[in-house]
Amino acid sequence: MSGNIDRRVVEGFGREWAAYDQTSLDAREFTALYDGYFGIFPFADLPEQAEGFDLGCGSGRWASAVVTRPGIGVLHCIDPSSQAISVARRRLAVEPKARFHVAAADTIPLPDSSQDFGYSLGVLHHIPDTSAALADCVKKLKPGAPFLVYLYYSMDNKPGWYRKLWAASDLIREGICRLPFPIRRAVTTALAAFVYWPLARSAALAERAGRRVSNLPLSAYRHASFYTMRTDSLDRFGTRLEQRFSRAEIAAMMTEAGLGDIRFSEQAPYWVACGRKRG
Repeated sequence: MSGNIDRRVVEGFGREWAAYDQTSLDAREFTALYDGYFGIFPFADLPEQAEGFDLGCGSGRWASAVVTRPGIGVLHCIDPSSQAISVARRRLAVEPKARFHVAAADTIPLPDSSQDFGYSLGVLHHIPDTSAALADCVKKLKPGAPFLVYLYYSMDNKPGWYRKLWAASDLIREGICRLPFPIRRAVTTALAAFVYWPLARSAALAERAGRRVSNLPLSAYRHASFYTMRTDSLDRFGTRLEQRFSRAEIAAMMTEAGLGDIRFSEQAPYWVACGRKRG
């Protein structure tokens, strides 16, 4: 088994995806979330019958949209949690193009330089050595193949007071993440109800009034459902290992991993970036 994983984190996410498998997510909200991540991805440049991989596929929510796109031949769904892979298998049971692998970033069971594309969304910042995990993903790509990544940001585009508020919330995470899963789920559901929901809906009201809301806490959830808030609250406060990176740090890691032509999305979530493997 991989050395570049935290087994408690893997177990926690397996239980999260079993609890919130994302099948209850409204179709319009799913499309909006999907576009937020994949808006900069060059699907049009992929070859016919493209073969690619989803590293850290979780419940298979993004794979369910990617595997059905025209031109996709095979999509490898990879996750170190067997529980998560079981959830993804159920979701994608009718998709013959999907392949499933219980593996981590440093044990991806695909030949080097074999894949036409790849992506890893919201995963690599939960791995002990994020930079090494990114490099392991890039090794699997053919020269010129695109790779899409989403990493938690270090609030580098936010004011100082916002970063201090986040630091206080991280102290809360340090306590919650050590609770037994049933209690952790209950506490993060309460946070979704009494923190996420009121702040997000207040931001929505402010937006309707014509105010700029990008720096309001949890404004990114102003159009989100409670289901998404509950999922992300568990994701945010329930994990033991969370790393955050600035835009410059992400660009440097991508370059070091062998990616070029790096582009960042200028909209939330931050930061989503896409690069191509250098020849």
